Amino acid sequence: MSQLSPVTTSRPERLGGRDWGLLLVLCGAIFLEGIDISMMGVALPSIRAELGLTTAELQWVVSAYVLGYGGFVLLGGRAADLLGRRRMFLGWLVVFVAFSGLGGLATDGWVLVLARFVTGVAAAFLTPAGLSIITTTFAEGRQRNKALLVYAGTAAGGFSLGMVTGGLLTAADWRWVFFAPVLMASVILALAVRLIPRDGRPERTAAGFDVTGAAVLTVAMVLLVYAVVSAPDVPVARTAVTLAAGLLLLAAFVAIERRSAAPLVRLGILRSAALVRANLGALLLVGSFMGFQFVTVLYLQELRGWSEIETGLALAVIGIDAILAPTLTPVLVNRFGNHRVVFGGLVLAAAAYALFLPLGPDWTYAAMLPAFLLLGGAFALAYGPLTIAATDGVAEREQGLASGLLTSSFQFGAALGLAVVTLVISGHAEQDLDAFRSALLVPLAAAAAGVLVSAPGIRR
Repeated sequence: MSQLSPVTTSRPERLGGRDWGLLLVLCGAIFLEGIDISMMGVALPSIRAELGLTTAELQWVVSAYVLGYGGFVLLGGRAADLLGRRRMFLGWLVVFVAFSGLGGLATDGWVLVLARFVTGVAAAFLTPAGLSIITTTFAEGRQRNKALLVYAGTAAGGFSLGMVTGGLLTAADWRWVFFAPVLMASVILALAVRLIPRDGRPERTAAGFDVTGAAVLTVAMVLLVYAVVSAPDVPVARTAVTLAAGLLLLAAFVAIERRSAAPLVRLGILRSAALVRANLGALLLVGSFMGFQFVTVLYLQELRGWSEIETGLALAVIGIDAILAPTLTPVLVNRFGNHRVVFGGLVLAAAAYALFLPLGPDWTYAAMLPAFLLLGGAFALAYGPLTIAATDGVAEREQGLASGLLTSSFQFGAALGLAVVTLVISGHAEQDLDAFRSALLVPLAAAAAGVLVSAPGIRR
């Protein structure tokens, strides 16, 4: 099989100065990806007001990004393995900058949706490349675990802190939610050129890249994600046909991979119960949070009349994971192991959503605070260990694939959570408390399912 020359060498457990510099660049990229998604959530009501979008149309501002991300991320992971992780990271970071800027200039809804879709495609190639640079540069064990926990903590922190930043930027003008990532990504790009090590030269063989499998899988993923995110505003029959077409193409993909000399996805990788469990946990964790965030922002801003800044500050406490993830989580992982810590995080998430379920028309912030604190703790405990579990024990030549599978789970979960809560809210005659309470059952059910999925791991 064609593969890159390995870059992992015998390294001390402690991280040196250049190691931290590289990690800082890669953490900056994942922070950018996390903050980009969550800032958008807070800005949605302002975008709706200026561009005149319905609730069903509004979800496409987020879902278009997820469609591009989820549809291309496995191809992105494999491209990182075969075409060069550094090349993929730098090249697609440039695309991310360009189309994030286009989104800020949009005056029509379709332009904004198009910009978000291409930005999502860029992230689909950028993120697996960055994660696989970590897993192939840092030695497996304590050193890699430390790097991954810092990396995942930064991602979760960006996801949470983006809500505050999004509120502040939207108060000035929602377009800054697009322009701010352009500035940040430009700095990251300049540093990345200097600090990311060059890949070994890929072998140029005819069997090096499964083009047919890549095309079939990408179309299948796009159809499946499209079916999920379009479900709230298209006929049921169209959703069923789209899902059937996506599943049929997945079956064709499996047949292609079984015969391919250099498969895009080695199907045997899915025999790892820990990897499958980690990916399902990632899907349910992020899916539940995206649904919860969407409902909470609409409740606070459109039902309660809170401003963007008030909403962002209210949700800021979830950002406690940015402190806990790099400090408390490594201690817990070393003491109890990844699987038990993930289980505890999903239990906290389910408890948080249950506490928020009886929301009232005049709830004080003190009544909301326990749920937000528990949710921050849940992300701190679950996000990083899920990242470790999804890549631990995977061969170096397949680290990009494993990273792509995990990122695909995160994005498909986001699409699913957002689509289902939108479907529930749209099913009510009015966007009122009853609609929001019904929608909140979705993240609660997802987190409970995550607890059940992760439970077998605590026996390890």
